[in-house]
Amino acid sequence: MTLRKTLLAALGAALLATGAPAAGFAQTAGDKAAVDAAKASGVVGEQADGYLGVVSGGDAALKASVAAINEGRAKAYAGIAAKTGVTVQQAGEATALQLISKLAPGQYYKPAGGSWTRK
Repeated sequence: MTLRKTLLAALGAALLATGAPAAGFAQTAGDKAAVDAAKASGVVGEQADGYLGVVSGGDAALKASVAAINEGRAKAYAGIAAKTGVTVQQAGEATALQLISKLAPGQYYKPAGGSWTRK
């Protein structure tokens, strides 16, 4: 990947990570609130691929919220990829770096090839 593509992917990822709406990235306030609370309590975490994962537990409603947000992220990553010339996977990974860096102490993330880790 060229430096230009890397920088463009990182820019797109940074916009997504800040919560700026991306084309096709529609999450409900209820989904966001449920996932934010679950992240704060250690039930949901960020993964190295740019998607949310369930650390442990979680009811069906929470899992549906995670799936809805992940669906929106997939669409956003596809948009970033199309605009920057990187793969969808690279766009997700670039976003993951931003999202994981913004986690509060005590929240969970899952590095590539690793297991859930508390920040």
